[in-house]
Amino acid sequence: MKRIPHSVYSTLFGVVHLALGINFSLALVALPFLVLLVTTDPSLAWPVLALAAVPAGMGIAAAFGTFREHADGEPSVFRTFFRQLGRTWKQSLALSALVVAIVVVAAVDVFVLVPTGPGAIAAPLLVIVALLALATGIVGFAAIAEDPKARIRDVVRISLLIAVRRWPFTLASFAVIAVQAAVITQAPALGIGLTAAACLYVVWAGSRYSLRPALRPVTP
Repeated sequence: MKRIPHSVYSTLFGVVHLALGINFSLALVALPFLVLLVTTDPSLAWPVLALAAVPAGMGIAAAFGTFREHADGEPSVFRTFFRQLGRTWKQSLALSALVVAIVVVAAVDVFVLVPTGPGAIAAPLLVIVALLALATGIVGFAAIAEDPKARIRDVVRISLLIAVRRWPFTLASFAVIAVQAAVITQAPALGIGLTAAACLYVVWAGSRYSLRPALRPVTP
């Protein structure tokens, strides 16, 4: 029987270490949101959930930055995650607040307008606005992880443009996020403890690939 090379075990251990480390670190940053999500009724506590979701965006950007450094050969996970958090928190917090605000306003307007006559026209437009905001946030977190010093205005503009132009990657990210949301809904421990890192990695990889033309001036 052929012996499995040691490099295979080393690679497998590295992947598991990365996934578990990202999941744990992200859960720490997003702890208020996760606690509220599990202990409250989202249909009643959505204003508080929306506020708690804003800091969670910092964790996403830090996770993306950790993936980037890991791809470059950095073996540490926890130290890298919190180093990335320190580098990106200002920009990622601003982007997260902007995305959450747009999505909340659009969602509230949809529920208000649906019973009215103009709602049939305005509601689909508001849904599109919310989806564009989410898509911009996804790509934007990847952009911030690549260049934490980029101005938030430039991040939003470029991310929106790329999210629309590279729409197949955007749709793929939405599909992965939808699956992850379903997993968390049905089995929160599984979604938070195991699959979150895999979901974020797929989203980051697609977003980073989409961003390649814009990153050429800043990527060595």
